[in-house]
Parts: sequence; C-alpha cells; structure tokens
Amino acid sequence: MSPGSSRRLEPALGLDPRVKPYLKGQKNDYNDAEAIAEAALRPNLRCVTEKTQDQLDLQACHRVRSRLVSRRTATINQIRAFLIEQGIAVRTGAHALRKSLFPILENRRGEISPRMHDLIVGLHEDWLSLDDRIETITGEIEAIGRSEANCRRLMSVPGIGPIISTAVVAAIGTGEAFERGRDFGAWLGLVPRQYSTGGRSVLGRISKRGNKYLRTLFIQAANVLLMRPHNWEKFSFGPWLTEAATRLHRNKLATALANKLARIAWSVLRHEKTFDSHTPEAAAI
Repeated sequence: MSPGSSRRLEPALGLDPRVKPYLKGQKNDYNDAEAIAEAALRPNLRCVTEKTQDQLDLQACHRVRSRLVSRRTATINQIRAFLIEQGIAVRTGAHALRKSLFPILENRRGEISPRMHDLIVGLHEDWLSLDDRIETITGEIEAIGRSEANCRRLMSVPGIGPIISTAVVAAIGTGEAFERGRDFGAWLGLVPRQYSTGGRSVLGRISKRGNKYLRTLFIQAANVLLMRPHNWEKFSFGPWLTEAATRLHRNKLATALANKLARIAWSVLRHEKTFDSHTPEAAAI
C-alpha cells in the first residue's frame, strides 16, 4: 500500500465506521495501521480525499465564523432571558432587541437594579464585538468567493451565495470523491433514512448523515427560494418546484429542494460549467 493511500484513510479511522471492523485488540498505533492497511485492500472502500492547504484555511474560516455566530446567539438569548426575569418581554428577533434595549433600560431604570443594568450593558458590548468579528471573517470569505473560479461558478446556482459556495469548495474541492450528484446529496444526509428487510422498504425521515454545517446551509438556501414563488418560473426546475409545492409539506419541499440544489452544485463543480437555469439538461440533474 502506498504512503499516499495511508494518509487518505487515516482520518477515516476516527470518523468512518468502515475501518473499525478491521481493528484488532486494543487501540494503539500498530493496530490502527494494520486496520487501515486491511481496509485499504477492500475494493469498495472509498478513501478520504486529502485537502489542500487552501481548503483547510477556508474550512477554518467557516468553523470560526460558525462558532462566533453561535456565541452571538447565546449572548442575545442571555440578554433576553435576563429581561424576562425582570418581567420585560421583547419581540422576537435580534433587530427588535437591538433597537429597544437601551430605551428599555432607560425607561425601566427604577425596576432594574444597577448590577443587572451593568451586566446587560456588558453583554451588549460583547454582542457588538462579536458582530465586528463576524463581519470581518464574512468579508474575508466573500473575497475568497469572488476570487476563486469554482466559487464563482457555484454562485450561478439559484440560492447559493459566497458562504455556501466557499463551504462546498472547502468540503469537497471539485467533487471528485463522488460519482454523481445523488451521492453528494446522500453524503449530506438529504435523503430518507431507509430500513428495508424481507423485500419491504420503509423510508423515514432524512438520514442527517455527513456534514451538518453544509446541510444546514442548503436547507436555508432552499427556504429562501421558497419565500419567493414569483421567481420560480425563472429557474429550470421551476415547473418541478411548482408541482411539488401542491403535494408536499413545506419542510419536505425545502428538503427536496435542498437536495436538488446540492446535486446541481456538484454537477457545476465536476463539469466546471456555470449553471444555466434555462436549459432542459439543468432541470434533469
């Protein structure tokens, strides 16, 4: 086995259960290497593609941004929770809280203790600091999206912008790890969970396997497209979307649309062509 194949399989030991059956005895470097070598001999085992340094850097940017967004959401929720404990309810949404926070603190000065006032003001400062960091990293990601050819091609797909395009490129590169777009959709977990036995097939909810971050982004993109039905006719998959909207629940429709967007994105990457929304071939992907 070549050294290159060993490096490609090494991350799978901790993530891919297909290597685990070949692990004998307790976990150590020798047993790990033997399990990797045994798994590499299996013809149907797909190796993990080694990422380039640019992909690793871009992936790191997305992970930092995701963490900062989570921290900002937690900070906003904590501010809202402290206000509720004081008997003050604020309309949902970050914009509404940002607009009404200081008027509330000023008008309810007699009801809120000075210590609680200072804590909430400090949390608001954390919120502003997180906003600045998120904006900086988002601007860097968008700049990469504008300069990278694959990202520009992906942004020709409806609903896909700089964030999704760069996240896809960071995760799968040019998509050579997948034979077809359906494999990419299945890897994202956007297909029904299957439990079949004795010739009886049972399909349940989506499997939610693979990259949770990418799956979330594609679902969000699908929901944005569903909010604008007047634009559906502009897309090659507009007739399919219009027909599916009459028979599917909105959540199922969003998942099906996210799967289609993922398959289109893979095709754009693999064939190195921008998405033409008016060709019959694009609708059949």
